[in-house]
Amino acid sequence: MISPNNLKKILTLILLILTLAFAEIATNSQSAIADTATTPPTATAPEVFSTNCAGCHINGSNIIRRGKNLKQKALKKYGMDSIANISNLVTNGKGIMPAYKDRLSEQQIIDVSAYVLSQAETDWK
Repeated sequence: MISPNNLKKILTLILLILTLAFAEIATNSQSAIADTATTPPTATAPEVFSTNCAGCHINGSNIIRRGKNLKQKALKKYGMDSIANISNLVTNGKGIMPAYKDRLSEQQIIDVSAYVLSQAETDWK
Protein backbone atom coordinates (compact mmCIF):
# COMPACT_ATOMS: atom_id res chain seq x y z
CA MET A 1 0.00 0.00 0.00
CA ILE A 2 1.26 3.47 -0.88
CA SER A 3 1.46 5.93 1.98
CA PRO A 4 -0.27 9.33 1.57
CA ASN A 5 3.12 11.05 1.64
CA ASN A 6 4.49 8.83 -1.16
CA LEU A 7 1.29 9.22 -3.16
CA LYS A 8 1.66 12.99 -2.96
CA LYS A 9 5.25 12.71 -4.20
CA ILE A 10 4.21 10.45 -7.07
CA LEU A 11 1.38 12.77 -8.11
CA THR A 12 3.70 15.78 -7.95
CA LEU A 13 6.21 13.98 -10.15
CA ILE A 14 3.51 13.00 -12.65
CA LEU A 15 2.27 16.59 -12.77
CA LEU A 16 5.81 17.85 -13.37
CA ILE A 17 6.37 15.34 -16.18
CA LEU A 18 3.05 16.26 -17.82
CA THR A 19 3.82 19.98 -17.53
CA LEU A 20 7.24 19.54 -19.14
CA ALA A 21 5.78 17.35 -21.88
CA PHE A 22 3.05 19.89 -22.62
CA ALA A 23 5.59 22.73 -22.74
CA GLU A 24 7.74 20.74 -25.17
CA ILE A 25 4.78 19.91 -27.39
CA ALA A 26 3.54 23.49 -27.38
CA THR A 27 7.00 24.86 -28.11
CA ASN A 28 7.55 22.46 -30.99
CA SER A 29 4.07 23.14 -32.35
CA GLN A 30 4.55 26.90 -32.15
CA SER A 31 7.95 26.64 -33.85
CA ALA A 32 6.47 24.49 -36.58
CA ILE A 33 3.59 26.89 -37.05
CA ALA A 34 5.91 29.90 -37.13
CA ASP A 35 8.34 28.18 -39.50
CA THR A 36 5.62 27.40 -42.01
CA ALA A 37 3.52 30.52 -41.53
CA THR A 38 3.88 33.02 -44.28
CA THR A 39 3.35 36.60 -43.28
CA PRO A 40 2.98 38.86 -46.29
CA PRO A 41 4.98 42.10 -46.09
CA THR A 42 1.68 44.01 -46.32
CA ALA A 43 0.10 42.23 -43.32
CA THR A 44 -1.38 44.47 -40.68
CA ALA A 45 -0.22 44.24 -37.07
CA PRO A 46 -3.34 42.26 -36.04
CA GLU A 47 -2.68 39.84 -38.92
CA VAL A 48 0.98 39.48 -37.92
CA PHE A 49 -0.11 38.81 -34.34
CA SER A 50 -2.75 36.31 -35.41
CA THR A 51 -0.34 34.41 -37.67
CA ASN A 52 2.75 34.42 -35.46
CA CYS A 53 1.79 35.11 -31.85
CA ALA A 54 -1.79 34.04 -31.12
CA GLY A 55 -0.85 30.36 -30.98
CA CYS A 56 0.61 30.98 -27.53
CA HIS A 57 -0.79 34.43 -26.74
CA ILE A 58 -4.46 34.27 -27.71
CA ASN A 59 -6.25 37.34 -26.31
CA GLY A 60 -3.05 38.39 -24.57
CA SER A 61 -2.80 35.24 -22.47
CA ASN A 62 0.06 32.76 -22.40
CA ILE A 63 -0.74 29.08 -22.78
CA ILE A 64 2.75 28.04 -21.66
CA ARG A 65 3.46 30.33 -18.68
CA ARG A 66 0.31 32.00 -17.38
CA GLY A 67 2.09 34.77 -15.49
CA LYS A 68 4.09 35.85 -18.53
CA ASN A 69 1.12 37.06 -20.48
CA LEU A 70 0.61 40.20 -22.55
CA LYS A 71 -1.64 41.98 -20.06
CA GLN A 72 -0.60 45.45 -18.93
CA LYS A 73 0.29 44.40 -15.37
CA ALA A 74 2.60 41.59 -16.56
CA LEU A 75 4.19 43.74 -19.28
CA LYS A 76 5.09 46.35 -16.65
CA LYS A 77 6.27 43.72 -14.16
CA TYR A 78 8.72 42.23 -16.68
CA GLY A 79 9.84 45.54 -18.21
CA MET A 80 8.04 44.85 -21.47
CA ASP A 81 6.00 48.04 -21.42
CA SER A 82 7.74 49.75 -24.33
CA ILE A 83 7.84 49.15 -28.06
CA ALA A 84 11.64 48.90 -27.90
CA ASN A 85 11.65 46.18 -25.25
CA ILE A 86 8.88 44.14 -26.84
CA SER A 87 10.55 44.50 -30.25
CA ASN A 88 13.82 43.21 -28.81
CA LEU A 89 12.06 40.18 -27.33
CA VAL A 90 10.16 39.44 -30.55
CA THR A 91 13.33 39.90 -32.62
CA ASN A 92 15.65 37.74 -30.51
CA GLY A 93 13.31 35.49 -28.56
CA LYS A 94 14.02 34.36 -25.02
CA GLY A 95 13.69 31.04 -23.24
CA ILE A 96 11.04 29.00 -25.03
CA MET A 97 9.83 31.95 -27.10
CA PRO A 98 11.40 31.74 -30.56
CA ALA A 99 13.10 34.63 -32.34
CA TYR A 100 11.22 36.19 -35.23
CA LYS A 101 14.05 38.19 -36.81
CA ASP A 102 14.20 35.76 -39.74
CA ARG A 103 10.41 35.55 -40.15
CA LEU A 104 9.24 39.14 -39.83
CA SER A 105 10.56 42.44 -41.13
CA GLU A 106 11.84 45.02 -38.68
CA GLN A 107 8.75 47.14 -39.40
CA GLN A 108 6.39 44.21 -38.77
CA ILE A 109 8.11 43.59 -35.43
CA ILE A 110 7.74 47.25 -34.44
CA ASP A 111 4.10 47.29 -35.58
CA VAL A 112 3.17 44.09 -33.72
CA SER A 113 4.94 45.41 -30.61
CA ALA A 114 2.87 48.61 -30.75
CA TYR A 115 -0.23 46.46 -31.30
CA VAL A 116 0.54 44.42 -28.18
CA LEU A 117 0.87 47.60 -26.10
CA SER A 118 -2.36 49.07 -27.47
CA GLN A 119 -4.25 45.84 -26.83
CA ALA A 120 -2.85 45.63 -23.30
CA GLU A 121 -4.19 49.14 -22.61
CA THR A 122 -7.72 47.95 -23.45
CA ASP A 123 -7.25 44.59 -21.68
CA TRP A 124 -7.37 42.79 -25.05
CA LYS A 125 -11.03 43.69 -25.73
